[in-house]
Order: sequence, then C-alpha cells, then structure tokens
Amino acid sequence: MIDIVDLWVYLSGSPLLWLTATLIAYVIADWLSAKSGRHPAVNPVLIAVALVSLVLLVSGTTFQAYFAGAQFVHFLLGPATVALAVPLIRHLPQVRRALVPMLIALIVGSIVAIVSAIVLAQAAGLDRAAILALAPKSATAAIAMGIAEKTGGDPALTAVLTILTGISGAIIVTPLMNALRLKNYAARGFAAGLTSHGIGTARAFQVNPLAGTFAGIAIGLNGLLTALLVPVILRWLLP
Repeated sequence: MIDIVDLWVYLSGSPLLWLTATLIAYVIADWLSAKSGRHPAVNPVLIAVALVSLVLLVSGTTFQAYFAGAQFVHFLLGPATVALAVPLIRHLPQVRRALVPMLIALIVGSIVAIVSAIVLAQAAGLDRAAILALAPKSATAAIAMGIAEKTGGDPALTAVLTILTGISGAIIVTPLMNALRLKNYAARGFAAGLTSHGIGTARAFQVNPLAGTFAGIAIGLNGLLTALLVPVILRWLLP
C-alpha cells in the first residue's frame, strides 16, 4: 500500500501524468462510442470529460495541476483547426457552389446564436457576468474565451459553457437533422460547425466527410463573425 502511495506521489508531480490520463480517457470513450455504432448519445468528449473529472475528484487534484499536463492537448487545437484546410481543398468545387448560401446561413446563424443566448439568459434571471460569459458560446473555445475576456466576462466560465454547447450540439445534431429530413450533408455539417464548433465538427466527420468539411469552414467563419458581433449586440441588448 505504501508503494502505491509513493508511486502516486511521484507520478502526480509530473505534468505527463495528466496528459496520459486525458489520452487514456479519450481512447476509452472513443472505444465505447465505436461499440455503440457511433450513436450520437454516446459522445466520446462527454464520456472523456466525465472520466477525467471523476479521477480529479477522487484524487483531489486541482484544475491548475491537471492543466499543467493537459495544456499540451490544448496546444494541439490550433494545428488541428488548421488541418481542416485539407478536406476543404478536397471539396473545393462544392464549397464554391455553396458560397452564397453559406454566407447567408453564417450571418443569420451567428446573430441568432448570440441574441438567443443573451435573451434566454436575461429571461432566466442570470446576472451580467453570466450573460457576458454565455454570449460567445457558439464560437470555438479559444476565440470565445478571448471575446469574454475583452467584454468583461469570465473566460473560465465561457470555456465550460462553450464545451457544453459543443457536446449538446454534437448529441442533438444527427437526430434533429434526420427528423427535419435534411439530407444535404453540406448543410448539415455547416449547421453543426456553426452552432457547436469543434466538437460538432468531429461528429460531422464521423457522419460524412463532406459534412465535416463544411463544419470546419463554419468554425473559422463563425469565430471571426462572433468576435465582431458580440460587442455590438451586447451594447444593444445589455446596456
């Protein structure tokens, strides 16, 4: 028993412990997702978050100690986003044909995502700090956190809300699109990427490569537009 405690003390002092724990949690979660036939309710990100949270809770580890190792995964979000250019080039003709509908959907979707978040938060009686954190939740996490910091929100709370938005979107998107009988994978993917950013995009790639490509486009465009629109809409709805 003493040896196990000593081993834990040694490992907990290394940042690589939490990087390894994160990767193992995701491998387990992805295996469960694959076993379910990639059912939308068996979301690997949600499962991985639950597993890591359980380990942190049981071990009494702070988020700061965990992030010292997990930041390496966070760093890879940038290169992973840039890598979305590869499927974009492969499907460039389809992208060109859908350029005008994409721009219209982008503007409408981005405005609706921001306004609905603010209005619903006000209706629920949330305070100003929570509303500021919630407003950019449909942009990708790095951009949403930056927006929250500039507008006076709490970036940490924004990160949590953004991840929850992505997970819920990834779970809902396939059943919703099927219920709406929407068979155009470009439209399905763009909607997933616009509303639920990277996690929704990962789900879109599982369903169809074309859907994943358009989801990747939506991430970048919505991140840019959200950064421009959030300060303006906040001044309008939250004086």
